[in-house]
Order: sequence, then structure tokens, then C-alpha cells
Amino acid sequence: MRHSSKTREIPTKELTLSKPGRRQRRSDETREKIFRAALRLFAAHGFPATTVEDITEAADVGKGTFFNYFPTKEHVLSAFGELQRGKIEHALALARENRLPIREVLRGMFRAAAEEPGRSPALMRSIIFAMLSNEPVREVMSRNLELGRQTLEELLAIGQQRGEVRSDRAAGDLARALQRIAFGTMLFWSLQPVASLAEQLDTTFNLFWLGLAAAPANSAKEKRS
Repeated sequence: MRHSSKTREIPTKELTLSKPGRRQRRSDETREKIFRAALRLFAAHGFPATTVEDITEAADVGKGTFFNYFPTKEHVLSAFGELQRGKIEHALALARENRLPIREVLRGMFRAAAEEPGRSPALMRSIIFAMLSNEPVREVMSRNLELGRQTLEELLAIGQQRGEVRSDRAAGDLARALQRIAFGTMLFWSLQPVASLAEQLDTTFNLFWLGLAAAPANSAKEKRS
């Protein structure tokens, strides 16, 4: 009997960050193998056409093993969204440490965000199609985007407090704009991959930073005079 994945609710699940022992490492390796096999198939055949059976065969695991890690194939994309959100959380941690300028923190975050979707334009198209056509995927991706926006807002607020990010706009509005340009760049790259996604995002970020950065102190004084 085929496992139905359309009606089950997808809970948000935090990625495991620590690997305390051999057993946990093996578990993480199995999960990663399934995850990577699924992404390759989504890129090659599309999300709707890929079955759990296809994934387990490609990963060389049993169906029971798959369901130990991912209750449905939609949960694979949930894990993908969590992985991307983890990169924003890492950037926030760097900002809190106050060792790097906010510009460098954000630039590094953009580059990290390109790693997974940048492996294949077809994978990016498959993910976008799944978000548009599959309600459970859309719900969990929207939840990850909202949580990511909140983290970005906190990161940009730190930049405002330091005087590195413009403060005449709410940090939440800037975070939303940042998400939109990043997602838009990924969408256009998936349709016209004329360069690597990392290069495209780097160009986009450099342009966006021109409007995001706080005005130099001299310029601010001139405006007040």
C-alpha cells in the first residue's frame, strides 16, 4: 500500500546540531543520505513524480528507515527549509558576537544560502513548483520564511544599533525586502542560470547594500544643516 503524503500535517522540527556518539553519527549519516538522494530525484524528475519508493531505492534503504526520519516526502523539503533557516540563525549568532561588520555577516549569509539550491537550477525549480502546487509544502515553507524573517529582523536591528544599517526604516521592513530580493534572485537564476547562484546573489546583495547601509556621518550632518 502506498504511503499517502497529502493530508498529513508537517510539524516544524529543528535540525540536530550535535553528534555526541557513534550511533548518533550513523543516524545523521543515514538521514543525510536519504535527504541528498531525495533532492537529486526532485531535481531530475520533479517533486510530484518522485515517490518514497524512488527515494529509498536511490538511498539504498528500506521504507521503514525512510519513515524513521521523514514521515512523508514533504518532510524532506521541510528539512531543506530548516537547513536554509539555520544559516540565518548562524548569521545572527555572528552578529551577536560583534566580531564582523554587519555587511560581512550578511554577505556570508547570502553565500551560504546559495550552497544547497545552487547545486542545480532544476532542483530550485522543483522546490518552487512544490511550494506553489502542494499545500503542506507551502505551509511549512511559509512558516520557515516567517521564522527566518524574524531572525533577519533581529540581525538588522543589531546593525541599526551599531550605526551600520539605516534606521529610518523598521528592521522588519528591511528584513522582508531582503528575503524578497534573495528569493527573487533564486527564482530568476533557476530560469536563466547564466552564472552561479552564488555570483548572482553576491551581485544582488552588493546592490541592495547601497540602500541598506547607514549614511556616512558627514552626509547625515550635511542633510541636517
